[in-house]
Amino acid sequence: MKKLNNKLGWSFTSPYIIFTLIFFLIPLVWAIWLSVTDWNMMSPDINFVGFENFTKAFASPAVKASFWVTYKFLIVFVPLALILSMVVAVLVNGLPRFKGLYLVAFFLPYLSSGVVTSLIVKGLLSYNSPLNIFLRDHFGWNIDWLGTPMTSLFVISLMIAWKMSGYYALILISGLSSINEEIYEAAAMDGSGRFRTFWKVTVPMMYPALFTVIVLAVGVSFGIFTEVYQLTGGGPNFATNTWQMEIYNQAFVNLKSGYASAISLMAAVVTFASIGVIKKGLEKWGERNGWS
Repeated sequence: MKKLNNKLGWSFTSPYIIFTLIFFLIPLVWAIWLSVTDWNMMSPDINFVGFENFTKAFASPAVKASFWVTYKFLIVFVPLALILSMVVAVLVNGLPRFKGLYLVAFFLPYLSSGVVTSLIVKGLLSYNSPLNIFLRDHFGWNIDWLGTPMTSLFVISLMIAWKMSGYYALILISGLSSINEEIYEAAAMDGSGRFRTFWKVTVPMMYPALFTVIVLAVGVSFGIFTEVYQLTGGGPNFATNTWQMEIYNQAFVNLKSGYASAISLMAAVVTFASIGVIKKGLEKWGERNGWS
């Protein structure tokens, strides 16, 4: 019976193991090998160059710029996503009926393609769009939404936050629903107002859900590509040129697959290290609020 259970266990887990092997381990080993070569994706010859690609990447102004741009997206996108999803979660959770229907409506943008969403936003913010015509005619504002560094970064962050807010709201609602109403009653008896109750009771009690949402949002900010590629191409003046965009340009535009692999490995290390630091900070905050 024990041997049978072992076979059943391996049979049920084998699809995941095979998937991980094909789509994660093999590409990872291939990327590590490419990072120490000068292969251009065209030539049959692959020359070993050692750590030359890494030294070039460390000294490259474009790579350094993409490093900081990724963190700029992190600083802008994560708070936007957290605020939007929290607003959606609180509003939907307070509804007396049809919560599921409203949740589905907010969740739909998450299911849409990033390419489609980007094209819609690009049309909405074009020079002759109804929005820009209205702003020029009534306020005299001629805003180049995707042509200036600050507005382009904010627009892309806001668009992704809008797309992800429904998904994150589902997680936050599960946290809200787990809070016992007696805690709110005790806070009201102690004279705590709504604003104070929200920050001192609701937010700390939602720690597991907030932890999950923040970590997921940080992961998304390090993987932004589709929206940047469709809307700005990394511009203006490399203001939105993320890690992913730089890797794409080096691999498929400049045909420097070895150099691109070196950048991707550096990006992976930075991403995991950043998420680890943020997780530690969140865990410390949770411990101060009674979570261990």
